[in-house]
Amino acid sequence: MPDLEWSVENNVGTIRLNRPEQRNAFTFEMVHEWARLLRAAKDDDDVRVVVLTGTGDKAFCSGIDLGSISNANAELTPLERKSHLHDEIHQVAYAIEALDKPVIASINGAAVGAGLDMALMCDMRIAARSARLSEGYIKVGLTPGDGGAYYLPRLVGTAKALELLLTGDFVSASEALQIGMVNRVVEDSELGAATQRLAEQIASAPPVTVRMIKRATYQSSRSDLRTALDLISSHFAVVASTQDAAEALSAMKEKRSPAFVGK
Repeated sequence: MPDLEWSVENNVGTIRLNRPEQRNAFTFEMVHEWARLLRAAKDDDDVRVVVLTGTGDKAFCSGIDLGSISNANAELTPLERKSHLHDEIHQVAYAIEALDKPVIASINGAAVGAGLDMALMCDMRIAARSARLSEGYIKVGLTPGDGGAYYLPRLVGTAKALELLLTGDFVSASEALQIGMVNRVVEDSELGAATQRLAEQIASAPPVTVRMIKRATYQSSRSDLRTALDLISSHFAVVASTQDAAEALSAMKEKRSPAFVGK
């Protein structure tokens, strides 16, 4: 079985980390394929939503496989360490940023260090009730290497993010929901089905509209009000002229399910 699996069902593409015996720790080879799949999904009309999850019920992802990179490896130069992150591991973050289709993390167990960062960079997160989350880097003497210091404050605020980053404390799924780290918490046995339902609900919406909403949301978070409103007026005008917008209105009037084509 491959360490990283890809499947598509009902317009939902699923990336599954498949190393349960290693707590789904990722290798450089997995990262390369991970980023490639995200880039391919960008231009694949059959994929409207992407889900990221892990195999088993123990761990979503425990981060980088320490057999691949370790701060204990004295042979690595500072440039080599930086290159491992910037040129390889960070390619997943860049690919997600470039993907204007929603990405949902389905957190099936512990998410630690870079494993948690991989969930935080997704657009939404659903957690199993038994899931536990920790940045954890501080406990091995490292700074957050995969975007934790960027993503976490934007979700939970600076003060809470610093508490979690500087202590490495674990957060339960319930607390993660309370502070805004995750969107939903479901029973462990319901995680896969609940994630698929949400993904399919989004995938059933007009694809162009979904992509425009994701773009506008992130662009607006980096803009002043006038710029954001000017931008959304352009997005609105484009979306309103699509076949799918006309189909949505017709379906509503005729009280039937719409059939969207992404145009």
